[in-house]
Amino acid sequence: MNSSLTSRSLWLGPILAFTAGFLLLTSGFSWDAAITLSVAIVCVVWWIFAPIPIPVTSLIPLVALPMFGVLSMEQASAAYGHYLVLLLLGGFILSTAMEKSGAHLRVALTMVRAFGGTSSRRLVFGFMAASALLSMWISNTATTLMLLPVALAVIEKARDPALPVPLLLGIAYAASVGGIGTPIGTPPNVAFMAIYSEKVGVDISFLTWMTWGIPVVLVLLPIVGLWLTRNLQYSGGVDLPEVGNWKTAERRVMCVFALTALAWITRSEPFGGWSALFSLSATNDSMVALTAVIIMFLVPDGEGKKLLDWDTAKKIEWGLLILFGGGIAIAKAFGESGLSESLGQAVSVVSIWHPLAILVVICLCVTFMTEMTSNTATTLLLMPILAAAAIAVGMDPRLLMVPAAMSA
Repeated sequence: MNSSLTSRSLWLGPILAFTAGFLLLTSGFSWDAAITLSVAIVCVVWWIFAPIPIPVTSLIPLVALPMFGVLSMEQASAAYGHYLVLLLLGGFILSTAMEKSGAHLRVALTMVRAFGGTSSRRLVFGFMAASALLSMWISNTATTLMLLPVALAVIEKARDPALPVPLLLGIAYAASVGGIGTPIGTPPNVAFMAIYSEKVGVDISFLTWMTWGIPVVLVLLPIVGLWLTRNLQYSGGVDLPEVGNWKTAERRVMCVFALTALAWITRSEPFGGWSALFSLSATNDSMVALTAVIIMFLVPDGEGKKLLDWDTAKKIEWGLLILFGGGIAIAKAFGESGLSESLGQAVSVVSIWHPLAILVVICLCVTFMTEMTSNTATTLLLMPILAAAAIAVGMDPRLLMVPAAMSA
């Protein structure tokens, strides 16, 4: 981004924040509402232009909201330790265990070989399926970076000159699509769950999200694949990398991962899930994730070490967790100050539109905004507004919030 624009945004954020806060006060809004909007504007501008690191910007709500009396220090700090932030923490650390062992590469190669290399189209679909599956459980970026060297090695041996672009784009697009499938697939999913819980008081379970996300993945993935491969004609065979023998560490990591996924999916359903069966109703998905993390540090890898060590685990995206905390704190302040309701009433004029038109506009706006700034920051900003707008017009907030999260 232009360095001059970045430096100017350092002052632009506070100026816009002061102006907006002053206008709210002179319009009859409360002090808390004015402070909340001012803090949100500073964070949004600095998230977009990043004059200081995004995680540092995300600490502003922790300082400003209690300082000016909008939230107590306990309320603000609780946002940074929200159980869904801890779910992300657990998911991030688990993904590092998989990457350390190399199990994710074995899974990917197995899927690619299952589709076969008898044609360029089947090859692209195989890589896309592997990318989508892995990105449901580890970050989209890690998935793409892991598959790219394999894809490049295949391209060198392929005889189809049209293969490289569809194959490489397919891996990237499939990672984005696959991330929709589970709550931990991509941070905007958890952003929706956190703010929906904050605003409506209802928790969304891991399985509930999957019942929405997996069908979307199953619809979008073939569409993307067919579009990318529409001009591929080559039907000759391509040599694929061998899967090789699974190592002890890889098998054990996959066992822990599979049991964790099963525990997430069956925690509350069906018939109350295992949490009801064992009278553990206070259990949530973050506890499952963190239990699995502890197990990774306890189980031997077959070579005298453990499946996971702290030097590996500490490489996770800590800044993203702080960003989440800041977003949840702002969402909490929106509700406590009454700003959510005011914004909801202001944007409720779109209720005269057809619901499909509203969804299209929301999805397009979110997609456009995430081209310029963090998809997580965008989601954290928009979710409180969408929730308030839906409540103001008597609509289920999920109808607006879920499409927005998936579009991010």
